[in-house]
Amino acid sequence: MQPVTVAVVSLAGDPRYAPKQLERAYPEHPAGRVLDAARMAVDDTALALQEVGVALVLRDVQLADAQALPKALAELKSARVQHIIADLPPELLRALVQQAPTVLNGAMVLNVSSDSDALRNEACSGSMLHIYPSRQMLTDSLAQYLAARNWRKVLLLQGPLPGDQLQAAAMNVSARRYGLKILQTKPFKLSGDPRDRDLFNTRLLTNERDHDVVAVMDSHGEFARILPYATQWPRPVMGSNGLMAMAWHPQWERHGGPQISRRFQKQVKRPMQSQDWASWVAVKAVAAAMGENPKAAISQQLKQLRAGELFVDGNKGPRLSFRSWDGQLRQPILIGHGDGIVGLAPLEGVLHPTEVMDTLGTDEKESKCQMRP
Repeated sequence: MQPVTVAVVSLAGDPRYAPKQLERAYPEHPAGRVLDAARMAVDDTALALQEVGVALVLRDVQLADAQALPKALAELKSARVQHIIADLPPELLRALVQQAPTVLNGAMVLNVSSDSDALRNEACSGSMLHIYPSRQMLTDSLAQYLAARNWRKVLLLQGPLPGDQLQAAAMNVSARRYGLKILQTKPFKLSGDPRDRDLFNTRLLTNERDHDVVAVMDSHGEFARILPYATQWPRPVMGSNGLMAMAWHPQWERHGGPQISRRFQKQVKRPMQSQDWASWVAVKAVAAAMGENPKAAISQQLKQLRAGELFVDGNKGPRLSFRSWDGQLRQPILIGHGDGIVGLAPLEGVLHPTEVMDTLGTDEKESKCQMRP
């Protein structure tokens, strides 16, 4: 058997995995390291790869900080590793994908947790594939759902963090695409200072009556958690809580979803989250490339995946393929809340000249990505 090592690269001190953050269990935030899901995928693909004489082996690489990246890549080069599952903050992910192809004599970097639109546009790379949906894909999914329900008047609440601002910018783009009207954008701030009280008073922030829905952009999660049922008027909450767009949900009940979620729950002792699903699919994408031609160079594997010649089953219905222009995995997006799913994007009736799933996120004509494998 030919062993093929897949490195799962993460940040040791990643604040997303700090114990206090995990205890809070904010909606759509990670619940644990993605290595768990990668291990499950290795087991799932072992039999098929055995037929072509390949065995996937995982290598856990946790970086102490950005300065540790060159040494880690040198060690991966010594181990002849060219497949990397990246669970990293955007800036460190960008550094990884800039350095890895040169150091490793070619590399395939699979992003499983960053929704950064920049990494799919002006800061893209021909060596990177994105399993996790982009921020624009998520807000487009919500906008399609709101348009289908004719909930078109939106009150937008935006936090002070850079991630909040990026989410709000994506929501504004989605609103223009699907005919929604952002009536107002109001800032919120969590603070113990009495002078800031009005900036986190949910009733004051939502006291106008004209809006149909309240969209909250909160990358941290704390403010969004307290917003549902705390608005001045009876209005749905969406975005970072309430109605949310997700790559995966433990209550997804179609296309073999329950079996995947139950196995993960049994093995890992926690529900499968979107980042876990993305890691699971990333290993399956590597397996698809190796299964097609075990002796193909890494550059050829990238070309086949980004050309849409190879497909992955993500247990969400259709076979999934990658976009040639930015390396993003096309996929249906689940729309739901903490207890279940209420819809699936693209919504019925949404049209596209060639591929309806390309109505989610950056389409080819809009793409600023100039890098191809």
